[in-house]
Amino acid sequence: MMSEGEEHGSLLEKINDKIHEFKKGSSSSSSSDSDDDKKHHHKSKSKNKRLFGRTNPLHHVLGGGKAADLVLWRDKQTSGSILAGVTVIWLLFEGIGYHLLTFFCHSLIVFLTVCFVWANAASFINRGPPKFPDAILSEVQCLKIAHILRKEINEAFLTLRHVASGKDLKTYLMTVAGLWFVSIIGSCFSFLTLSYTIFLMAYTLPMLYEKYEDEVDVVGEKALIELKKQYAVLDHKLLSKIPMLAEKKQH
Repeated sequence: MMSEGEEHGSLLEKINDKIHEFKKGSSSSSSSDSDDDKKHHHKSKSKNKRLFGRTNPLHHVLGGGKAADLVLWRDKQTSGSILAGVTVIWLLFEGIGYHLLTFFCHSLIVFLTVCFVWANAASFINRGPPKFPDAILSEVQCLKIAHILRKEINEAFLTLRHVASGKDLKTYLMTVAGLWFVSIIGSCFSFLTLSYTIFLMAYTLPMLYEKYEDEVDVVGEKALIELKKQYAVLDHKLLSKIPMLAEKKQH
């Protein structure tokens, strides 16, 4: 027969085994629940409609290269330095009243003076002379740039000819409205301030959009739906009564 101490020890071992089994079961169930929650969150996030029907990540849409890294502020120090430099240039022109040709000549004078002094003083301070990169445009690069410019200019001429041909009243009205809006904005700001504002928006809005992507997509989707409703009302009350547009819809 087993002694009372042995029976008590075996009973404690059984209780400890039951406790370990219970802990393992609860931890596995909690981990599976957390995995299910993560999968559900990922699925719900993937099901969210992106603005303008976008399916690829924003970094891929912007080209996925160094330019996309700068615009999305992957390297905050480099992106911040570029923004600070452009802001200083804008302040020089707009605030102080610096002229472009004067600024270019003064910058070139400072650059040439620093390089000239450095090259002559290098032997006295035991440092090497400045190294200049071979900034030479190859014929292939020039032809590539010319090809891109030629394509863009031809497309612009084709668009202008299509608008002026009188065949598409809707495109004509949208073009005139857009140009009128730009002219109003241009009368309120100088060309330099307008260019700086466009740069500031293009340089910061993608980063902010990527940070608050889900919230912006929801608001943007609602705004697009509202715009479509307003356009449908405008089309029903005004555009459909224009003979040219009405004939085009019938065909």
